[in-house]
Amino acid sequence: MKVERVRIVLRGLTGRCPNCGRHTLFPPGLHFRINRECPACGLRFDRGDGFFLGPFVVNYTLTVFGFVVPCLVAYAVGRIGGKVALGLAGGGAALLPLFLYRLSWRWWLAGYFALLPDRLPANEGDRREEPED
Repeated sequence: MKVERVRIVLRGLTGRCPNCGRHTLFPPGLHFRINRECPACGLRFDRGDGFFLGPFVVNYTLTVFGFVVPCLVAYAVGRIGGKVALGLAGGGAALLPLFLYRLSWRWWLAGYFALLPDRLPANEGDRREEPED
């Protein structure tokens, strides 16, 4: 395998293409947009209908379990008041996904290609031929 799983994950954590390792996931200056494919190697980042749901789930999970639930727990144990907890949880739920957009796409692509490394163009030659009946 030309691109190993560890390298795929490291590239995802640093926001680089899982296939070629270049910083081509996002167009310059556009925060809420991902390139459809890598301009350097041609890897399709947008894998088709519904693929955007993966980063959505990552983003939602990070927001809810990393921010909203701790706010509610802090309220439940008496560390903060109800209005403060509601304000923090509501504000965090509205704003945090905007800041996590790129991170969630990076993590999703890293996880996807780490589990399916043979989908990378660099690894396509490593697919084993199935015997025909």
